[in-house]
Amino acid sequence: MSRRVVVTGMGVVSPNGIGISTFLDAIQNGVSGIKFQPLYEELKFSCHVAGKPDFVLEDLKTKNYISEVVFHGLKGTNIGYGLMAALDAWADAGLEYDTDETRWETGCIFGNSVSDTEAMKNVITRVDNKEAKKLGSRVVEQAMNSGVTSYVSGRLGLGNKVITNSAACATGTQAILMGYETIKDGYAKRMLVGSSEYVDTYVFGSFDSMRVLSRKYNDQPEKASRPMSITAGGFVPGSGSAALVLEDLEFALARGAKIYAEVLGGSTNSGGQRMGGSMTAANPQGVIKCIEDSIANSKISANDIDLISGHLTATNADMQEIQNWCKALGRGGDDFPLMNSLKSMIGHCLSAAGSIEAVASILQMEHGFVHPNINLDDPNPEIGNYINLNRLPVSIVKKDINIVAKANFGFGDVNSCLIFSKFNPNDTTRDFN
Repeated sequence: MSRRVVVTGMGVVSPNGIGISTFLDAIQNGVSGIKFQPLYEELKFSCHVAGKPDFVLEDLKTKNYISEVVFHGLKGTNIGYGLMAALDAWADAGLEYDTDETRWETGCIFGNSVSDTEAMKNVITRVDNKEAKKLGSRVVEQAMNSGVTSYVSGRLGLGNKVITNSAACATGTQAILMGYETIKDGYAKRMLVGSSEYVDTYVFGSFDSMRVLSRKYNDQPEKASRPMSITAGGFVPGSGSAALVLEDLEFALARGAKIYAEVLGGSTNSGGQRMGGSMTAANPQGVIKCIEDSIANSKISANDIDLISGHLTATNADMQEIQNWCKALGRGGDDFPLMNSLKSMIGHCLSAAGSIEAVASILQMEHGFVHPNINLDDPNPEIGNYINLNRLPVSIVKKDINIVAKANFGFGDVNSCLIFSKFNPNDTTRDFN
């Protein structure tokens, strides 16, 4: 095999658009998917807004994602998000859903944080009421953290490595990296990768109790997610999923696949919760090392990066993140790459953040633009001590983007960074073996 890994299919279930074409239009035009949630006000949460896809579980059956028999046992929205994104990516890659054979050359790495707690509420209630016998035989599927990968791999007959990863907010980028490594190391020819997240009332309530969510814009939901803004007051939880089909280059070319982009490399690590790192804060040295290792593994220079798709959650960590990027790249001021945060439009989709943002990164390369940072009408002035504020576009920028760095940093002091590039079939500048 060539040991070069390319992206041949994508699917997305995002708060501001389901499907690649709708999602592309939304990010080009700065469309927010954050809305007021009356239930959260009723539950007396401090934050009453969230990013939720316009998703109907019933569509999985009516649009032939799964059979009616399988749908009867499916209660979890998290699994539903992942199934739709994964099967859309599969179809986008020009691959057939139905087969009687096991696809030994193809595996799946798909991450999430927790099983569907709302689906589990029925289990808890039944067990506490001594009615466990009424639960039925399918309930365990909703309890498994590996529910998404099990449903996806079963629907498509995937026979290679099938793994559910979980690394908090770094889950999505980590899943893509693991899939890339599996192909590059010769263990598979194709991997379906991504992540999903359903922030139900119980997960939402847990974050709300930490007082880390936005609460000052409940009456203006589209303005609530404000990465890098001086008036940022916390993050807005989001839900959704995204998936990518990764393939060995020669394998993809042999079947005439469309190629969106190339994965040049990446890195994942932990700061060890030392030197300022903790369960909820990143060790700056871990972040810097993750970015530096990603660049080295991708065999590029820091100066080659045209765009950074940041983690940037609209918390106090935004300022630290920008400082870490400056140190890792050795770039600042006017020399700093353009940088944006998709979270300004969709909120923080937790485990799904990295995969959704990766799809956005690739679309920006393919279509030659940089999506805006909405709600950045009042950037934190301290940012200007490190980079020129014009590196943070507030409206769409038409620009040829060749290389994007996409990073996420999660609870537990875990980090993950990917380097994507436009596909160049004649690239002889890097040793891919």
